[in-house]
Amino acid sequence: MGLSDGGTVFVEETDEGIILRTAAQAVARSQALAKRFAEGASDLSVDAFLARRPAESGE
Repeated sequence: MGLSDGGTVFVEETDEGIILRTAAQAVARSQALAKRFAEGASDLSVDAFLARRPAESGE
């Protein structure tokens, strides 16, 4: 499963049961979800976010 003694495990309870993930698996899943929701979005960089902030806040 890719665990070492004392390795981090993430536990998720679902309707189907319990899912155990290593830290690497949890990060990969999060990245895949973020990528799916970001499809078709324009610039998602930190610089672009900071550039949009004044306009969005009315400054």
